[in-house]
Amino acid sequence: MPFCRQKCSYCNFHFSTSLNLKEEMLRAMCKEIRLRHHELQERTITSLYLGGGTPSLLSGDDVRMLMDEVGRFFDFDRNIEITLEANPDDLDEKFLKEISSAGINRLSVGVQSFSDADLKLMNRAHTATEAENSVKRAQDKGIENISIDLIYGSPISDFSFWKESLQKTIELQVPHVSSYALTVEPKTALEAWIRKNRIAAPQENTQNREFYYMSGFLKQQGFEHYEISNFGKPGFHSRHNSAYWQYMPYLGIGPSAHSYNGSNIRSWNIANNPKYIRSLEEDQLPSEQEFLTEKDRYNEMLMIGLRTTKGADLERMKQQFSATMMERLYHDIRHEMEQGRLVIENGFLKIPGQHWFFADGIAAGLFVL
Repeated sequence: MPFCRQKCSYCNFHFSTSLNLKEEMLRAMCKEIRLRHHELQERTITSLYLGGGTPSLLSGDDVRMLMDEVGRFFDFDRNIEITLEANPDDLDEKFLKEISSAGINRLSVGVQSFSDADLKLMNRAHTATEAENSVKRAQDKGIENISIDLIYGSPISDFSFWKESLQKTIELQVPHVSSYALTVEPKTALEAWIRKNRIAAPQENTQNREFYYMSGFLKQQGFEHYEISNFGKPGFHSRHNSAYWQYMPYLGIGPSAHSYNGSNIRSWNIANNPKYIRSLEEDQLPSEQEFLTEKDRYNEMLMIGLRTTKGADLERMKQQFSATMMERLYHDIRHEMEQGRLVIENGFLKIPGQHWFFADGIAAGLFVL
């Protein structure tokens, strides 16, 4: 679950509820921080993110211990954003008080829906009422910077349910929303129900309609649709995600955590908890790495850039990629620009809002294979 990164810290820390294993994991993570802190040249961090797995299994003391270890090697910006991922059923008053006193000033809450039928379909442990109450409790404890996850395109909901979830978001005065289309994962209950014709599969036209309604509705309520899946009030855009979309370096600590040097090296830790712990006990880093080719970096910069309002920075791409690669890009975008699916504005290649629902497909059509 936790892990820290320069400009943006992302935490992948998946651990058992076993107290002994948790204590071993925390020690291992602190050791990994000590062994790897030199990988980030910037010594002041503006974002720290604890997420992935079940970070809310941490106590306030656990959070404080990890932050203290990071603080031994880095300075915290005075306006640092420190985010914790949590499920609504984890956010009781005791836990909220602990994490608030430990320094957490932003929450990313896995609400998913304010419809009990949808939550049951997604096999969530909380109810719609519990989701609403968890947000209110956090606000009562002084945490106002809250992001909630919402899933659209459920095959069992009608359009009115989706509108009600969005209206509830406004009533709760939540300043940030991350929203994704419902996908059917293999070997899940949902996949089995669809295969047995107990429920219908998600429909693209329904997801398309709900996506564009959400975009228009949230904009009317003062949100900025700054990335395909992310909406924020002014001043509440996610620093964590924004730094990632700007290709900033980051350091990931914990099992399965990924890191990036801001240029051509990406690394990741092994996922197995006992092996992760044992490796660090033996002073060995539990990670692998890959060197990104020009093609890899080109494709990723297009994919990430075209998902944002601003778009892909063509000047930056010219500085990083060969003339041949850029000539190919300008050739490949010609047809899409003629069809209105791509435009160039202020030196950025971007997808007009009316085509955002198909952004990943548009970007993939430009990839160098």
